[in-house]
Amino acid sequence: MQATAIISIFATIILLSLLFAPRRASVASFFGGQTDTGQAPSLWTLVLSQVTTWIFARSLMNAAILGFYYGIAGTLAYAAYYGSFLTGGYIVDRMRAQGAGSVQSWLSERFGTTGTSAYNIVIALRLLSEVFANLLVVGLIFSAALPDVANIGTIAILTVGVLALAYSAWGGLSAALRTDVVQMSLFLVVFGAAFVALLLRPEFNFAAVMTAPGASGPHNGWVLLLVAALQVFSYPVHDPVMMDRGFLTDRATTRKSFFHAFWLSTLCILAFGFFGIQASLEGAAYEGQLIGTWATMLPGWVFTLLIVSLLVSALSTLDSALSSAARLVVEELRLAPRSLAGGRIAMVVFALAGGALTLWGNQTLFDAVAVSGTASMFLTPVLVVGLLTGRDVPLWSYMVSFAAAFTGAITYMFRDNPVFSALLYEGHKYEQLLQICVIVLAIGFAAVALGSRRVDARVGG
Repeated sequence: MQATAIISIFATIILLSLLFAPRRASVASFFGGQTDTGQAPSLWTLVLSQVTTWIFARSLMNAAILGFYYGIAGTLAYAAYYGSFLTGGYIVDRMRAQGAGSVQSWLSERFGTTGTSAYNIVIALRLLSEVFANLLVVGLIFSAALPDVANIGTIAILTVGVLALAYSAWGGLSAALRTDVVQMSLFLVVFGAAFVALLLRPEFNFAAVMTAPGASGPHNGWVLLLVAALQVFSYPVHDPVMMDRGFLTDRATTRKSFFHAFWLSTLCILAFGFFGIQASLEGAAYEGQLIGTWATMLPGWVFTLLIVSLLVSALSTLDSALSSAARLVVEELRLAPRSLAGGRIAMVVFALAGGALTLWGNQTLFDAVAVSGTASMFLTPVLVVGLLTGRDVPLWSYMVSFAAAFTGAITYMFRDNPVFSALLYEGHKYEQLLQICVIVLAIGFAAVALGSRRVDARVGG
C-alpha cells in the first residue's frame, strides 16, 4: 500500500513537472534561464530554485544519517554547509562588482586557460557527483519500498533519470527554473506535513533532540562542524548550479535570493536531521540508509510523505545539474556549438556518465560531498587574497593550491589504501578529513602569500 502511494504521488509530480516545463526554448532561455518574454527570473523563482537544488536527496539523507549517529552535532555540522549561501552570495557580488559575468570569466582574466581548466575539472566532478548520488537515493528508496521486485532499484534509477533528462533537455535552464518552483512548493507542503507529524509524536521531545548525543556519540559531529567551517568559503564556488544562478538577474535581486535561500534551506536541513536524531533517541536499528528504519518507526502516511519529499528533491537536483552541465560544456569548455542540440548532447553525456557511476559506485553519500568539497578548497586562498584583498596571485601559486586540494581529495577517497593511510592520523574518517583540510589550506595560503608578495614586490620595484 505504501509503495503504491509513493509511486502514484511521485508519478503525479513528474507529470506536473513535464506539464510546467516550457513548450518552446530559445538558445537564450536554454542557457540563460530567461522567461518566454525574455525577462530574467524573479526573486522567488531564484530563491525556490536555489533551495530545491541544494536540499537535494543526498543532502537530506546526509543530514538525517549524521543526526542518527552524532546527534544534534551531526545535523548542525551538515547545516553549516548551508552558510555557503552567505559566502557564495558575497563572492558572486564581489565578482560582479569587478565586471565578471561568471566565475570562469573572473578566473580567466587572472589565470588564463590553465586556471579556468583546473576549475572546470572540479565543477565537472561536482556535477557528476550530484547526478550519481541523487540517482543512488532513488534506487535506495525503491529497493526499500519494493524489496520483492527484482532489480527495482536499477529500474527506478533508469526511469527517473530518463524522465528528468527528457524535460531538462527540452527547455534547459528555463525548464529547470520553472519546474524547481513547482517541485519546491510541493516539497514544502509534503515535507511540512511529515515534520508536523514528527513534532506531534508522543515520543518526540524537543529538548531531548537538541541535546541528543546520537548513536555513536557527538565527538565526530563536532569534528565535522570544524571541517564545514574550513570548507564553507570555497564550497559554494565549486557548485555550478548555485554559481549559475548568481549571474542571471540584477545584483540587488541576487543578493536577496542568496539570503532567503540560506535561511529557508537551513531550516529544511535541520528539520530533516530531526528525523535521524529521533530515530536514534527511540533506539531504532539503522537499516538501509535510514529508509528501512523509518519504515518501521513512522506511521505509514508519514513515511510515505517523507519518502516522496526525498524523491522530489532528487528530481529537482537532476534537472538543475543537467542544465549546468550543458552550460559548462557549451559556454565554458566550448566542446559543443552554442545551440539547443549542443546543450542537449551535453546533458545526455552527463546523464549517462552519472547513471553509470550510480550503477557501479560504492562510495558512501557523504564521501561524494567530502571529496568534491575538499577539491574545491584550492579556491579559498585564491579568493581571500585575490578577490577580497585585490592583490595579484600568480598562476604558479594558483596551481600549487589546486594540486594540494586535488591531492587531498584523492587521499580522502582512497584513505583505506595503505599508501594513503600511512600519511593520515589513525582516527575516524572525519578526523582524517579535518587533517587533510588543514594541510590543504596551509599549503594553499603559503603558496598564494609567497607568490603575491613576489608579484607586489616586482610591480612596486
